[in-house]
Amino acid sequence: MAQQKKRVRVIIIFFIFIAYFILAARPVPRESVLAPKWLSSLDSGVPVLLGDNSQTEGQPLPFILGSRYGYVDTLGNFHINNVTTGGIYLSQDLWTEYDAEPSSIEIKNIALQTMITINNPVGYPILLDDRIFILGSEQNTLSEIGENGNVLWTYEFGAPITCIDAAAGLVLTGSIDGVVEIINTEGRRIFYFEPGGSRYAVILGCAVSSNGSRIGIISGVDQQRFLMLERFGTGGDYRVVYHEFLGAGFRRPVHVLFVDQDRRIVFERPGGFGFYNIKSRHGFRIPLDGEITAVEASGDQGFLFLINSRSDQWKELVGIRFPQDSRFLVSGNQRDMRDAIFMKASFRSDDVFLGRTGSMLIAGGGNALISLELEER
Repeated sequence: MAQQKKRVRVIIIFFIFIAYFILAARPVPRESVLAPKWLSSLDSGVPVLLGDNSQTEGQPLPFILGSRYGYVDTLGNFHINNVTTGGIYLSQDLWTEYDAEPSSIEIKNIALQTMITINNPVGYPILLDDRIFILGSEQNTLSEIGENGNVLWTYEFGAPITCIDAAAGLVLTGSIDGVVEIINTEGRRIFYFEPGGSRYAVILGCAVSSNGSRIGIISGVDQQRFLMLERFGTGGDYRVVYHEFLGAGFRRPVHVLFVDQDRRIVFERPGGFGFYNIKSRHGFRIPLDGEITAVEASGDQGFLFLINSRSDQWKELVGIRFPQDSRFLVSGNQRDMRDAIFMKASFRSDDVFLGRTGSMLIAGGGNALISLELEER
């Protein structure tokens, strides 16, 4: 009887979840619509079609939602759907689950094959840019792991790492003492930078572009700043080309991402979200109430999606359309662009997930994933 009631509650939650997103799937500028495609329960693992799903099976997307993790494809089928029992790290092609004090760590692929075994790791795994790293238990050392599970190099930092990103053979780190460093494939530091300008020095967010030519940083508390640096010459010298004060700022890790094929960088800021167009050198901000809990990493087709937390229970899926650069020529360098938000859809959930592959957006809440596709009509 209790199990039957539980199933009924789950079904009701599913239909409420569907209703929110179907109501949100209204026409947006440029004749695009968000069309629901399927809903997949983490418990049953069976997708329910919500519309015409003509998608071909694409690259599975990694997800972590509540007490489960795995990979789901564009048809709503789970390639992995496991209950979490330890620490988790997933990349596009590799994943690992590990104990609090692991004696060994197995790195597996989506087919559940063990690709690398790391014996006696002194720390925890990080999977970035098709590379495997071990972050030391004190968070002040970083080691790269080779194909045989051996340590290729180890770099020691002056303070615990607070953020990390990797691309183009480079590893970008920020630390609690306000230092930014870039390490090459040999484990050698090629760039060192202290942004300064704040009462408390700490790096709370960092990102490197896919070709390694630009980095974005959120640094300091009171004042907090966003900085973008570009590489000049071939010697690994990066210089600040844009910075902006953000107020007193956060005292926690924040989102910083290069999106739209590295044409823009987006970042979390007090009271909303910031966008910077690298080509036009113009930025805008979108006011939002709440805390940003998830951002999809592509920003393709002129749209970006994020999930905003209004409270512990109430979440909000927000769709943002990048404004045309010509609007900035008249309005100035920094503007609040509330009209860039083309959709909002509220739902109740403790945990959330948001990912995107091509034109398909996959959002998660409760114990379900839902697919919404951007379509031209």
